[in-house]
Amino acid sequence: MKNPFSNKANDQQDDLVLIQSCLDGSRHALNTLVEKHQGYIFNVALKYFNHLADAEDATQEVLIKVIANLGNYDSGKAQFRTWLYRITCNHFLNTRRTSVEVRYEGGFENFFKTIESAQNNELTSEEENMMKLEIEEAKVACMAGMIMCLDREQRLTYILGDVFEIDHNLGAEIFEISSDNFRQRLTRARKDLYEWMHNRCGLVNTNNPCRCPKKTKSFIEKGYVNPANLKWNSDFSNRIFELSESTVDHLLNERDKIYAHLFRQHPFKNNSVTAEKILTEILKNDKFRQSFDLNLN
Repeated sequence: MKNPFSNKANDQQDDLVLIQSCLDGSRHALNTLVEKHQGYIFNVALKYFNHLADAEDATQEVLIKVIANLGNYDSGKAQFRTWLYRITCNHFLNTRRTSVEVRYEGGFENFFKTIESAQNNELTSEEENMMKLEIEEAKVACMAGMIMCLDREQRLTYILGDVFEIDHNLGAEIFEISSDNFRQRLTRARKDLYEWMHNRCGLVNTNNPCRCPKKTKSFIEKGYVNPANLKWNSDFSNRIFELSESTVDHLLNERDKIYAHLFRQHPFKNNSVTAEKILTEILKNDKFRQSFDLNLN
């Protein structure tokens, strides 16, 4: 799937054609429009909420808002992509705090205390090879937890700005702030996140004691990693770092890019709730159909 935050990948004209067909009553066009954009809404939601069911619920809620307001979209004021992600971000920032978010209220200090309390287990080369997926799952789960330690605004800014690499001007449009303000928000989020990573995470500083392979058995015992149901390494279509033209070789001397690159390596997951299922759930509601004023076929 192409990155919709890239100007090259975004085709505003295609969106406008689909929107007009939707407003003319085409269910196929609506399904196509949802399918085109839901993957990235879902993946932003998954990183933001760090919980599969919460991410799926938030994605569906956003799509309901988008579909219900298609008739109000003004192409003269913003590209559809910008309008859609503004709705997405506002919804995420204003939704009720989830149980997962509450769990991370203690911030980085409590989070790393929990990580450090997990027992270290030295793995043989054979064990490391056999547990390759579980180790990767532990790494991604740990880094996803680090992002959750940021406050909501910082977390969403970082996810969009560094993980999905949106342009500062587009970020400013989405958040309805100035480019300088978006840049400052992103800088603060990086600072808070990277200082803790540098001092505690073995992935970015080999002097740190934490090593994902050593922690994996303990994470499995505590239920943080479930080998039978891998949260991050199942049914993904590609990896986030494939969306970036940069490679590790180009990043070695730039600290911020090194840290961000680690997060971009995380799997891009397919939403188990398909566009067709979402539309079926939305449009079978008579009140919603009436308020949407569409007779889709």
